[in-house]
Amino acid sequence: MRYRDRTQAGRELAAALREVRDEGALPEPIVLALPRGGVAVAVQVARELSAPLDVLVVRKIGTPHHEEFGVGAIAGDEPPLLDRATLARLGLSAQALAPVVERERQELRRRERRYREGRPPPALRGRTVIVVDDGLATGSTARAALRHVRGQGPARTVLAVPVGAPDALGALAEDADLVVCPFRPAVFSSVGQWYDDFGQLTDADVLDALRGA
Repeated sequence: MRYRDRTQAGRELAAALREVRDEGALPEPIVLALPRGGVAVAVQVARELSAPLDVLVVRKIGTPHHEEFGVGAIAGDEPPLLDRATLARLGLSAQALAPVVERERQELRRRERRYREGRPPPALRGRTVIVVDDGLATGSTARAALRHVRGQGPARTVLAVPVGAPDALGALAEDADLVVCPFRPAVFSSVGQWYDDFGQLTDADVLDALRGA
């Protein structure tokens, strides 16, 4: 199974969530997309559930000399959530990552200002918060997002992705009340391998989606 693009993936994910909603398990939902890629998926979910859509900006923390190799993530103003075992294996300390964390926090704040256009963050207390991304590989950004959400008193947290690595999805069960993922391939190397079109989205794409929603 492969998805044509994020729009099709969003429709498949929305169908799975609709079944959960029809069982009464998603009262007062609000959809939070992890930008940029998660926004195109979340638009379809919010539309199907007739739920408000907003963004939750999370930034991956890479190593000083290999930014794409994730060793943690940050959300909001909270301390970084770091993979201590990986840091120990690489011989890195949290202090050594401080410049990387600060750079990513500045980018996080820039994107929040850009995407919200003056709107305050949504109130999550007592709501069913559905965190949506376009896929799950290691789970570091999703974990940071879910823990950030939990700190705001939601009634229930749901992680929803169209495709994900089974081990990572299982590990996140302790951070989310429910994990919804229609496609869990046994052999998983990257999210993009399960999409025909996995082009990078821009800030303008995110703003267009949010304004349309």
